[in-house]
Amino acid sequence: MGVYDGRRFPTEGQLMNLQADDATQTRRNGEPWRAEDGSVLNAHGGCVIRHDGFYYWYGEDRAGTTQEEGLPYARTDAGGVTCYRSADLDAWTPLGHVLRTRRDAPHHDLSVDRVCERPKVVFNARTGRFVMWLHIDDADYGKAAVGVAVADRPEGPFRYLYSLRPQGRDSRDQTVYVDADGTAYHLCATDGNRTLLISRLDEDYLTLTGDHAEALTDGWFEAPAVFRHDGRYWMLGSGCTGWEPNAAKLTVADDVLGPWRPLGNPCRGPGADLTFGCQVNFVLERPGLAPIAMFDRWVPADLANSGHAWLPVASDPGGVVVPWSETPSLD
Repeated sequence: MGVYDGRRFPTEGQLMNLQADDATQTRRNGEPWRAEDGSVLNAHGGCVIRHDGFYYWYGEDRAGTTQEEGLPYARTDAGGVTCYRSADLDAWTPLGHVLRTRRDAPHHDLSVDRVCERPKVVFNARTGRFVMWLHIDDADYGKAAVGVAVADRPEGPFRYLYSLRPQGRDSRDQTVYVDADGTAYHLCATDGNRTLLISRLDEDYLTLTGDHAEALTDGWFEAPAVFRHDGRYWMLGSGCTGWEPNAAKLTVADDVLGPWRPLGNPCRGPGADLTFGCQVNFVLERPGLAPIAMFDRWVPADLANSGHAWLPVASDPGGVVVPWSETPSLD
């Protein structure tokens, strides 16, 4: 994909190279970003939480060599989950890995030969612990499960507990949402991405209750990102085209369990028909301020050089929209 120019996606060779010693360059949406120490900011498919005055950005480690030959999808070795900390959502300090994968246990859920994606971390105010849910899979995406890990501090380390299939069903792209009353929900693409499954979590956020609902049947909806705005629940997501971009999808509901009503593509501006060459991974709610939609711009031939895009969500008479901007804006 690379840098979107409003007409087409350049080849891998045209992807803008970052200078290793330029840690202060202006960030541009769609390109790789850098942390305070000058390293490439490597946190994909993840989320941001705020705790005790700091923001914590969790994401997939995609720094390994991209493998394509003989595989249905390009992949890197499962690199675990990285974390960065910031006081202002702008300058990010790398904290290293908060959940590590393993090379010594090929049958373990966290083996480097498997899949460790879409980490979502939430804080449980009742237990005082941080809980991570993430997509756990085999290299051929046959396991289709979620993993659960827990930590006493936002910077980890997280202790991996187990994997499961929600309500006994396959689970691939997934997220966790905590409502204002503290009730948490797990949402995942199931039935081979045909359906969205929504399950209420127990009070400890570590297990599922039996309370669940289906949404968007035959909607082919993945990468769900839920947020509350203007008194309603909204969910951004994408279609199912692997690493390649497609038109974003927006749905709305009055309750997290639904029903969810599709509204079409909320993106506006050059490249909106393909979500600016990106895929949503999370929407950060900010009381009194516009939510921030976080995107990955995947580079299938070189996943380590995949970029980021942060775009504020704007109110609109028809719901909400996500307008494109060249640089990330926190206003």
